[in-house]
Amino acid sequence: MEYLSLLIGLAGLWFGTEITIRGGVTVAERLGVSEFIVGVAILSIGSDLPELAIAVDGALKNLGELDTADVIVGTALGSSLAQIGFVLGVAALLSYLTLPQGIIYRHGSVLLGSVVLLGVFGFDGYVTRTEGFALVTVYLIYFAALFGDRSKRTNRAGDDGAPGNLSAWSNLLIGLAIVILCAELTVDGAIAVAAALDISEAFIAVIIIGLGTSLPELSISVGAAIRKRARMSVGNLIGSNIFDTLMPVGVAAAIAGLRFNSNLLRFEVPFLFILSLVVLFFFVRKRGIQKGEAVTILALYCGYVLLKFSKVF
Repeated sequence: MEYLSLLIGLAGLWFGTEITIRGGVTVAERLGVSEFIVGVAILSIGSDLPELAIAVDGALKNLGELDTADVIVGTALGSSLAQIGFVLGVAALLSYLTLPQGIIYRHGSVLLGSVVLLGVFGFDGYVTRTEGFALVTVYLIYFAALFGDRSKRTNRAGDDGAPGNLSAWSNLLIGLAIVILCAELTVDGAIAVAAALDISEAFIAVIIIGLGTSLPELSISVGAAIRKRARMSVGNLIGSNIFDTLMPVGVAAAIAGLRFNSNLLRFEVPFLFILSLVVLFFFVRKRGIQKGEAVTILALYCGYVLLKFSKVF
């Protein structure tokens, strides 16, 4: 039964996210923002609702007697690794991904800085409420800066000037409701599966839930890459990773404080930083990511997954 709960939860998270994103894209088009901003802000937040919902649900459980810290932190890190390793690698196999160097330097520095900040706050094994608020604040400042530059706006705003129609807002609300409900199933299922298999909740969160909650990013980024919309594809992944390293842990810690597993700090956080650095290096020095670079990125991620399985089994 625990396996069914986990599977239904993951499927529901994916379905709810798809509905939410559809509404979000419509609203973004009405607002007339660029493809990159649509990817890095609108789509990334929409596709990261599962991670945020899991973090909030887990934090509320932490207020009681349950300790869901490994599920919260593991899901955030696992999703980030899957997005920058597996999803980006697959997208680059299908299309040549490029971005202007100015965008890479600006958003890449935020990406690396967010990983470092998470590691610093988790270094003592606990993220306090104050540190949680700080993580959330950093992301909100970044998000506000995205829309502060009017040069990133386009002239595609709707004729009526309205930020979307009834259908778009309905999709947002319905999708959000589905995501919230299925987050409960996912967290409970992960805890039950870990207990049944006698393995750590962190492993289930990093590998199973992390990859599962990355399905929306996979759908969005691969679809955008196939349609030759590299900026939207890469923007979605960069925005998602910045969101995942700051918001889920930040929100959960702000609610109840959060234990930070030392194994995740020693292995997942440094590996995420290194993998992100490799990806950014390819964008800067190789002028983009082609099939050769994509294979390297996928190999690094698959090697990480195999190493995790070897330690468990």
